[in-house]
Amino acid sequence: MTSHNNTFWKIVILILTKLYDYNLGSITESSLWRSTDYGTTYEKLNDKVGLKTILSYLYVCPTNKRKIMLLTDPEIESSLLISSDEGATYQKYRLNFYIQSLLFHPKQEDWILAYSQDQKLYSSAEFGRRWQLIQEGVVPNRFYWSVMASNKEPDLVHLEARTVDGHSQYLTCRMQNCTETNKNKPFPGYIDPDSLIVQDDYVFIAGPRFGFPTNMPDMHVISTDENQVFAAVQEWNQNDTYNLYISDTRGVYFTLALENVQSSRGPEGNVMIDLYEVAGIKGMFLANKKIDNQVKTFITYNKGRDWRLLQAPDTDLRGDPVHCLLPYCSLHLHLKVSENPYTSGIIASRDTAPSIIVASGNIGSELSDSDISMFVSSDAGNTWRQIFEEEHSVLYLDQGGVLVAMKHTSLPIRHLWLSFDEGRSWSKYSFTSIPLFVDGVLGEPGEETLIMTVFGHFSHRSEWQLVKVDYKSIFDRRCAEEDYRPWQLHREACIMEQKGYIEAKSERKCMHGKYAGAMESEPSCTYPMEHSNGQCLPAFWFNPSSLSKDCSVGKSYLNSTGYRKVVSNNCTDGVREQYTAKPQKCPGKAPRGLRIITADGKLTAEQGHNVTLMVQLEERTLIQVDFGDGIAVSYVNLSSMEDGIKHVYQNVGIFRVTVQVDNSLGSDSAVLYLHVTCPLEHVHLSLPFVTTKNKEVNATAVLWPSQVGTLTYVWWYGNNTEPLITLEGSISFKFTSEGMNTITVQVSAGNAILQDTKTIAVYEEFRSLRLSFSPNLDDYNPDIPEWRRDISRVIKKSLVEATGIPGQHILVAVLPGLPTAAELFVLPYQDPAGESRRSPEELEQVSELLIHKLNQNSVHFELKPGVQVLVHAAHLTAAPLVDLTPAHSGSAMLMLLSVVFVGLAVFVIYKFKRRVALPSPPSPSTQPGDSSLRLQRARHATPPSTPKRGSAGAQFAI
Repeated sequence: MTSHNNTFWKIVILILTKLYDYNLGSITESSLWRSTDYGTTYEKLNDKVGLKTILSYLYVCPTNKRKIMLLTDPEIESSLLISSDEGATYQKYRLNFYIQSLLFHPKQEDWILAYSQDQKLYSSAEFGRRWQLIQEGVVPNRFYWSVMASNKEPDLVHLEARTVDGHSQYLTCRMQNCTETNKNKPFPGYIDPDSLIVQDDYVFIAGPRFGFPTNMPDMHVISTDENQVFAAVQEWNQNDTYNLYISDTRGVYFTLALENVQSSRGPEGNVMIDLYEVAGIKGMFLANKKIDNQVKTFITYNKGRDWRLLQAPDTDLRGDPVHCLLPYCSLHLHLKVSENPYTSGIIASRDTAPSIIVASGNIGSELSDSDISMFVSSDAGNTWRQIFEEEHSVLYLDQGGVLVAMKHTSLPIRHLWLSFDEGRSWSKYSFTSIPLFVDGVLGEPGEETLIMTVFGHFSHRSEWQLVKVDYKSIFDRRCAEEDYRPWQLHREACIMEQKGYIEAKSERKCMHGKYAGAMESEPSCTYPMEHSNGQCLPAFWFNPSSLSKDCSVGKSYLNSTGYRKVVSNNCTDGVREQYTAKPQKCPGKAPRGLRIITADGKLTAEQGHNVTLMVQLEERTLIQVDFGDGIAVSYVNLSSMEDGIKHVYQNVGIFRVTVQVDNSLGSDSAVLYLHVTCPLEHVHLSLPFVTTKNKEVNATAVLWPSQVGTLTYVWWYGNNTEPLITLEGSISFKFTSEGMNTITVQVSAGNAILQDTKTIAVYEEFRSLRLSFSPNLDDYNPDIPEWRRDISRVIKKSLVEATGIPGQHILVAVLPGLPTAAELFVLPYQDPAGESRRSPEELEQVSELLIHKLNQNSVHFELKPGVQVLVHAAHLTAAPLVDLTPAHSGSAMLMLLSVVFVGLAVFVIYKFKRRVALPSPPSPSTQPGDSSLRLQRARHATPPSTPKRGSAGAQFAI
């Protein structure tokens, strides 16, 4: 890290080391080191960050290297340590989330995005001192800052998020104002998972468009320089190769640049394409192409328009001639870049040294993994020289004026190689007296420095060792203008817009500093159009009869000739008049290509909610939309319907949506079938409490709301172990034996399944008596299941005390609604031994006794102190009383269902003081809408339950 002081320059190096305990499987210790003299001495800063603090990552702000951020180990604590003085002092800030990765803004030094371990995205405008949540369910590595050439909306964040049902959608919002109302969906429907890519002014997504899948191939954006997309695409017939395409300035039309570029998989499964963009020279790429199962290296200087093989060196390392004739033999290079920032890859170039390329490879008919040597080019790939017979890491110092090479080996070394003439000659130097296992090299590319730091271990058990190497003493002066000469990138006068460069004279030994780079020159040369075999040809996608989508009757448009100038080419000569676009009048055309789909891509909608229909077509004048529910609308002279057509369906069902478009030249139509549903909230099973043996019983599933679309009913009853499936909400059945029977119904509505269970008592004979109460009971009736259950127990206890009848012989159920009423059941009784049973005459006697006591006002209970309630007899029947009310109003049905007792509810507060213990009844509580008693029998098969809805290392900063 470099920082500038008003009085002097100082070079600061920060090093974070971590000790990994293989027995514990975790980091047990970390140390932070700081040097202010570029590695001569180091100070340990553990006391400034906390002696017991274990650090995990070190970050340097890319736009202000004075700002440092440290992350603590998330297994111990979640905190940030922030420094604004090049790591001299730190402030600690605790976090309420665990950071997995950070993304700094490329221009604003205090703006940061943080991705948490639970897939949430946070933003900070204060360099991590405060954070706010942007979005949950964000896809890993699919969030971006907006970096547009116009510098508009620099705080805009692009992200890909997962919905609750597992789909991916593309969202944008401002970092400090990312509420649900302020989030935008630039693409109306869902996108393919992990497909969002944002680079410069371009946004790439893959997904269905207007209801039709695109079958988007695997695509990797290589470059978006100069308003042009360079992309690698794997098509359906390719396995380990990709095709390179280059786009027009809008990124809409793509031209094939190179076929069958080799690819491979990285250690984490990521795709690595054998394509290398040479630093410092626009439009220059190296690529490994597969031809007849052989991989060969090609080079382009005009962003893929022309490719050629690499000419092998004329001589080898010993000066012997190399016999290699194109195209049968050429130089092939390995193009993979190192992911370790402290070791150079097998190919390297620098912006500050545009002519120098160092790479490993071989000479022959194809690329090989054996007989690898090191090669260097000092004229941007036109000619090559062999420099080593084994692989080396190469470091650029002094703007490429000094090249440092260290051998790739697992053995300790103490020598390195230096070149001061762009790799033409090399000298051997010793950098340590004791051989060192080299782990990496720390340099500062692009700055005016000749200092490097080599770090490693003297042995596998020793501490970290850092060796500072300073080559400034080798030079006695800085380079001047006369120490350089111009050179051409290619034999031709001009490649793209850059005519010439400058290079150091190899015989002059001086320090470059910052005097390096390309010459400024006025482009004036001939490379007008894309061509093939020396002839100009239109692009493969060109259709001379195609029209602009914005073209309408009476207007003009520029009709392409199928040729275009290479975007990066600023040359002015040679552009012929016949290649330029010509203005033409827009002809009329009949509507075609009509498409209709919902905004979210689904074919379902909810009753009472807005449905947004998206309409796409090329030409329209009159649009007629029939929503299929008796409502139709017309639109005249609409040219844009980006917000869609909104409609609210008041009923459930499947509706046929028809769109027709007409103009003077013709018409077009499209149809969409939309399933409108209403969520099912409650299910209540209605059936009698008690029934007579061999008598048909009706069971009805009462729904709220009553209209929810297509439903499936699954019934279990009696001893049947297999369910009965119906499309109707009612069934009839008989019981042939006495006892307790369980009835269960499951109602399936879309993704929701609701269930209710009741029990019914079956007897040969029984009696039923309607009960009424003194009016004062109504004043205290909250009409809830819990209250009715407790009152039923109190009434039963009062009857038992007044008559002496055993409790097993009677059942009481308080019915819903006002005035308060109840039903008393007189049941046959069989003692546990099964030896005695009450006859019909005895049932009559018990009933008469009950009626007698009730008529004498002998049955009463105290509701609360001072409130006495009398129980009266209404009438006696041989069958249970049933509520025969033909219909219920909406409010009555709502009240009825609001008191459904399913063993859940939170008890509604009411004041009721019991002065006696309430005995447990032999049956569960009553249900709203029932006029019978539910009884449970444990030995019956229980139907299924209701499914629910729905290693040790170091990190450096320099």
